[in-house]
Amino acid sequence: MTPSRRIFSSPHLALLGALIASVTLTRFVADPYANDIFTTLGINIILAVSLNLVNGHTGQFSLGHAGFMSVGAYLSAAVTMFIGPRLLGEDGGALWAQNAVFFGALLAGGLCAAFVGLLVGVPSLRLRGDYLAIVTLGFGEIIRVIFQNIEPLGGALGLNGIPNYTTVAWTLSVAAITVFVVGCLVNSTYGRGFLATHDDEIAAEAMGLNTTRYKIVAFGIGAFFAGIAGGLYGHFKMSITASGFDFTRSIEIVVMVILGGMGNTLGVILAAVLLTLLPEVLRPIAEYRMILYSFLLIVLMLVRPQGLFNFHFPKLRR
Repeated sequence: MTPSRRIFSSPHLALLGALIASVTLTRFVADPYANDIFTTLGINIILAVSLNLVNGHTGQFSLGHAGFMSVGAYLSAAVTMFIGPRLLGEDGGALWAQNAVFFGALLAGGLCAAFVGLLVGVPSLRLRGDYLAIVTLGFGEIIRVIFQNIEPLGGALGLNGIPNYTTVAWTLSVAAITVFVVGCLVNSTYGRGFLATHDDEIAAEAMGLNTTRYKIVAFGIGAFFAGIAGGLYGHFKMSITASGFDFTRSIEIVVMVILGGMGNTLGVILAAVLLTLLPEVLRPIAEYRMILYSFLLIVLMLVRPQGLFNFHFPKLRR
């Protein structure tokens, strides 16, 4: 591969394109409804691409991604609500200071989610298939119940009054960085271990690869970006409850990965876009929206079980 192709590889183009789009949309997206759509879209892309690293590239099946999202959401909100005012002062501080506090809060939420992901991954990722899915499902429900019973974090009522720091620029920039990091990681020498684990775990172990280590690393990185997505979500909605990160939320993220094509980053991004916009398109028929939405998903999976956007183009002969 020539240097020019390395520079203009898909992860680099994704990063450049999303950063340009974030700046453009920040200037021209003034409508609150459009701002809501683009912000939600960016958060869903982060969640789908990070889960695709675990479910698609490494070949595991996690159903607890919303649990990591909740860890990042609650911790980052706690930082900006309880520590932020002491750092910014009574006047709220300058814009750069608010962004610095927000960045620190997102980083803290992501690192905490990654740590929790490692705590879950180390004992459970020796399991495979359905057994791993059950463990991660149980983890997600445990986290939800824990947050519901922590009174300093709002308990069942949740956290309210979270600062509104999330913008379209923040969301799309983080989404671009997520795509960039996952793309570079999978295409690196170390990332080939993820693909080997996905293709044939027994053969990979026979070749000397520690497949458990690769699965734990993928799990931790996926949890890290899910935590950051949770922080962006909390500082956009300005109110979070534990019920907003339940099993249904995890299933929504899994559907994006499966519909886009397992291991296909571009397909997963397109699926996240589709599943974010489709409910809005069906809003005029609100009474039948969820029925039609579910029916379309069933039809798509029957017609394209390998993923709606999982296309393989033939290589051109020289």
